[in-house]
Parts: sequence; structure tokens; C-alpha cells
Amino acid sequence: MSEAMLALLAAPREGGSSSMIFLMQMVAIGAIFYFLLIRPQRKEQARHRTMIEKLQKGDEVVTNGGIIGTVVHTQDDRITVKTGENTRVVVQRGRIAQVLSDRSTD
Repeated sequence: MSEAMLALLAAPREGGSSSMIFLMQMVAIGAIFYFLLIRPQRKEQARHRTMIEKLQKGDEVVTNGGIIGTVVHTQDDRITVKTGENTRVVVQRGRIAQVLSDRSTD
């Protein structure tokens, strides 16, 4: 046997193997990441997805660029937003950041 292998075998094991402790630490870090980062982000994505799907004509919205307007036409992936008297902007459905007033609940 090599000297390194003998040194490894001769090392005292106090409180369990180091690989088991390392594995437990990695599992704990993974759980922390899941509950603090991944799970809340998935909930927010689901909330945003349902908000986008419920958009309809007459809803007042804010885009990611900060444009505030009223939805006048919806298509599969595009929404036409009226922002002023005669100004209309076509934006992607996913770029709607917030719905200010919802006509469906009135």
C-alpha cells in the first residue's frame, strides 16, 4: 500500500466521516437556496403569468419601460396599449409589469 493510503487509514475518525458531514452541509445549503431563492421566484413567475393571461380590453397597465396606458386590443403575444389621445403602442404580452385597474372585477 502507498504511504498516502496508510496515512488515510490511520487518521482518527472523531464524530463521523468527513464526507458525510460535507454531504449534509451541501443538502442544507441546497434547501436554503430552494426556500429563499427558487421557490419565491417560481411563485412570482406564476402570479405574473396568470396576470398576463387575464389581460383584456379596458385594463389599465404599466409596461416594464414605465409606459402607463389602457389595453385596447389583445392578440396571442402582443397587446396594443393606448397611452394618450391618439397614441397607441404595441408591446409584448410578457412586458406588462403591472395591472393598475382590472375591468373584470368591476
